[in-house]
Amino acid sequence: MAVTDARNPSLGGTTCGSLLQQLQLIWDEVGESDEERDRVLLQLDQECLDVYKRKVNQASQSKAVLLQALDDSKIELARLVSALGEKAIVRTPEKSSGTIKEQLAAIAPVLEQLDKQKKERIKEFADVQSQIEKICGEIAGTLEPGEQVGTPVVNEDDLSLEKLEDFHSQLQELQKEKSDRLQKVLDYVSMVHDLCTVLGMDFYSSITEVHHSLDDSIDVHSKSISNDTLSKLDKTVVALKDDKMMRLQKLQELAMQLSDLWNLMETPLEERSFFDHVTCNISASVDEVTAPGALALDLIEQAEVEVERLDQLKASKMKEIALKKQAELEDIYASAHIGIDTVAAQEKIMALIDSGNIEPSELIADMDNQIMKAKEEALSRKEILDKVERWMSTCEEESWLEDYNRDENRYSSSRGAHLNLKRAEKARILVNKIPALVDTLVAKTRAWEEDRDLSFMYDGVPLLAMLDEYAMLRHEREEEKRRMRDQKRFSEQLGGEQEALFGSRPSPNRKAVTPRSNGSASNGTPTRRLSLNAHQNGSNGGRSGTKEGKRDNARSAAPVNNVAVAKEDADSYVSSNDQASTSP
Repeated sequence: MAVTDARNPSLGGTTCGSLLQQLQLIWDEVGESDEERDRVLLQLDQECLDVYKRKVNQASQSKAVLLQALDDSKIELARLVSALGEKAIVRTPEKSSGTIKEQLAAIAPVLEQLDKQKKERIKEFADVQSQIEKICGEIAGTLEPGEQVGTPVVNEDDLSLEKLEDFHSQLQELQKEKSDRLQKVLDYVSMVHDLCTVLGMDFYSSITEVHHSLDDSIDVHSKSISNDTLSKLDKTVVALKDDKMMRLQKLQELAMQLSDLWNLMETPLEERSFFDHVTCNISASVDEVTAPGALALDLIEQAEVEVERLDQLKASKMKEIALKKQAELEDIYASAHIGIDTVAAQEKIMALIDSGNIEPSELIADMDNQIMKAKEEALSRKEILDKVERWMSTCEEESWLEDYNRDENRYSSSRGAHLNLKRAEKARILVNKIPALVDTLVAKTRAWEEDRDLSFMYDGVPLLAMLDEYAMLRHEREEEKRRMRDQKRFSEQLGGEQEALFGSRPSPNRKAVTPRSNGSASNGTPTRRLSLNAHQNGSNGGRSGTKEGKRDNARSAAPVNNVAVAKEDADSYVSSNDQASTSP
């Protein structure tokens, strides 16, 4: 072994060489043998070799650890880069580019940076995933509004920005769905509120039965948006709408009944105004009824009570109302000169009411229908009736003209004579139009009868028969006038011959008596017969309208009800009037 005197600073100035020298000096002093000396030296060499081997082994193990750490760092770097989806931030050093420790020192900052970024990315993923799970739980109904979810499990093998962006996109869709659901919930709550307001129901109890979070006192974003909540809200709205529809129908039925009863009993407007809040919706649609409490149960009950009260009152006033309707119907028939049996009709109405076999409203409705039909019938007869009135009025003028012509003092200068003269001139014009008027009236009456296959009755007498009778009497009257003119000419001729023979004229006081001296004969003999038949017609139950003097006078001038009189009776009546006209 080589011995050196060099001092090693780490041994405090003592080296292996100096120690060997000291050992040799000791051996010399002792007198140790060479064999012992060689054995000890060989032992020392072996021990030194063992120490070096141990150190080498330790160094190798340390190197292996460093290499494993370097490999692990590279694997971790690759895993982090793959998980984060980032491109390599630092190029992995080659073995030849530096020592192992240098390579580790180069990788360590990159790993530290990527690890920090990983933790931040995991936090972002956890936040997004927790929001997603929370919204999904709220939609599914497994999570109450405001309740927090646990820490979600994040897949650390995929922390890329693309994955994070997918989660963000999913979160945005869920947030939009949550917003839509929340708006739908609010719309439902608003509809429930409006419906409860109209129906007079408690909104708080109705809405909290669906979910306690739907109360107005709870924040909007804390309301339940679950499928179950939306389904219950929809069912609640449908039920309330159905209830609203049924109540509106019930209220409208009551309003119609009230209106009918009011109209039936002629209730004053002041009393009707108390139920304006009921009748105002009589023709409204469901969507138009929005007033608070418009369909409340107490309002409907109030209307029902009023209808019941009016029903009871209606029974006591039914006879009065029915008789009033019957009187109206009779007036319409009377104005149209349609004969009806008023006594029998009234007795029938009273019997129906007393029997209870018909609802009063049905009876009134039937009478209203009769009145409507009577008005239609009167309207269809109006044109003919107007001409009949004109004909009768003209006949009245004709009768007056006959009386006027028989008046020997008509040309005197008495007071009012000029007025009678003017009336006579107008009467002659009207009388000349009678034939054309009668012909027109006959044509229209026949057309009316053909159109309806009915006989046109005038106060119970066929109008055509009246017109035929009048035409016959007028013809007889014209024949009578012609005979009177012939008789007058004969008398004048006879007087002329007597004057020629005897030389004297007859005394004025011995004037020849002519049929004109009797007013009834000069008018075609209808006066007494028409008045007689008018009385007969008035006694057969028909409303003849004899209250008006003008109509009575017209009937006295025209053969209104002369159907029952045979033509032979008319001829005998004319002959008897002829005899009466020749009497002194």
